[in-house]
Amino acid sequence: MKRFYRDVALDPIEQGWRVLLDGRAIKTQGGRAQVVPTQALGEAMAAEWADQGEDIDTTRFIFRDLADYALDVITPAPDETRTTLLGFAETDTLCYRAYPDEPFAARQQTDWEPLVCAAEARFGVRFVRVSGVIHRPQPPATLDTLRAHLAGLDPFALAALHTLTSLAASLIIGLTALEPDADLATLWDAANLEELWQAELWGKEYEAEARRARRRASFLAAARFGLLARGGR
Repeated sequence: MKRFYRDVALDPIEQGWRVLLDGRAIKTQGGRAQVVPTQALGEAMAAEWADQGEDIDTTRFIFRDLADYALDVITPAPDETRTTLLGFAETDTLCYRAYPDEPFAARQQTDWEPLVCAAEARFGVRFVRVSGVIHRPQPPATLDTLRAHLAGLDPFALAALHTLTSLAASLIIGLTALEPDADLATLWDAANLEELWQAELWGKEYEAEARRARRRASFLAAARFGLLARGGR
């Protein structure tokens, strides 16, 4: 698609902030008014439009796509996303470990256990750790506490969290990545621990490395979207 606009501006309105292209407000892909809650997020979305060349590259609209997901998909039915996210807590990757006599179990203990313990302290809950792949339910009180926390998140935070959690297969990692001081590099490595372990044992594979790099970029972008939606920089 050829670039069809010249000027990009950010317009503050009563409901929030919206991007204008040649003075015209953008709509979401679902046809809704594209209004975001913070100036910081609006500026980032405006930059995506301003930085386009003569031909528009839609893959560079990362923040726009997340905002549209928040407005078109989550806002009409936020409880559906919350239910999906809570499902990740019930089978959180960080809680399913190798058997204690396996070498990988020690690595999981080193890399995953601090994250699980920190989440338990932050939310005042207890997660069940499992050796092997046989499902064991998490305590009802833990799920109730997490459900209440998710109920307090707006659609933009939920959009970021949905992407983070899906990429990591872990609600623990997703929630931690939304913290202002989150160590995103460490969290991403934790999410990919098994792949990294296999690469250390058998060597790196080009296609797997390229795929992981793309997913890492999406993870970092979602974390930044969540930060910008809260007014951070």
